[in-house]
Amino acid sequence: MMVLLALGSAPSRAQGKSAKAADARAPAWRALAPGVEYAAVTVDRPVAVGDGILHLLRVDGRKAELRAYLSSEPGEKARTAAEWCKSKGLLAAINLGMYQADQRSNVGYARKGTHVNNARFNDYRSFLGFGPRRSGLPPVTMLDGEDADVRERLAGYDVAVQNLRLIRGSAHNVWKQQNRRWTEAAIALDSEGRILFLFARTPFSMWELNRLLLALPLQIVKAMHVEGGPEASLSIHAGGVNLDLNGSYETGFREDDTSREQWPLPNIIGVVAPR
Repeated sequence: MMVLLALGSAPSRAQGKSAKAADARAPAWRALAPGVEYAAVTVDRPVAVGDGILHLLRVDGRKAELRAYLSSEPGEKARTAAEWCKSKGLLAAINLGMYQADQRSNVGYARKGTHVNNARFNDYRSFLGFGPRRSGLPPVTMLDGEDADVRERLAGYDVAVQNLRLIRGSAHNVWKQQNRRWTEAAIALDSEGRILFLFARTPFSMWELNRLLLALPLQIVKAMHVEGGPEASLSIHAGGVNLDLNGSYETGFREDDTSREQWPLPNIIGVVAPR
């Protein structure tokens, strides 16, 4: 298994192997706003493509708010993640999910309030809900297709999204080894109910990426794929961190690392500052 090191950490030789191993499992979190933290870790071995960095944004929904923006809503249009941040005053933005050929509809089910972006549930097995409609519900939930009453539970949230699953509840990697790999944008849920936005420009197979994520002390219990290749994006503009990240490599589509600009995204999930 690859080792991930906290970006910028430099243990001395005197600290020994045990300290180095500890650092490899300890991302250095930086507070950007109440309930919003950023960290970056890097793969501890040469990579053939990309920068080898995994970007992490952790959001506590009890302190900061997630919002969805859909180009299918009246008056909206596709924008890059950076443009979504600027136009909506967001601290961060990531893909909501893969989109269909109409350049507007999510591949899986997607709803915001009474506005339905895609009414059809497919066979994808990961569901995200946020914006509880009644008291007593957690601010954010991620459900597996095998969970009981998934659709009824999603109905309790203002935003509901279905996407391709990466990690099943109880931190189980559902992917098998394969040769296909791509830049990845993903969303995960940890054991404390916090949401993580994840971005890696370096292409991995999803089996390998899941192993990397589960090797870190992120307490991830579930995760979903929200986009791969050049469409994958993550923007962060908060607390002195200004990043507009975009992907490039995808097996069978764009097998290079030359894409340098974010693509317009029809739908995103953003983070707003606590009120």
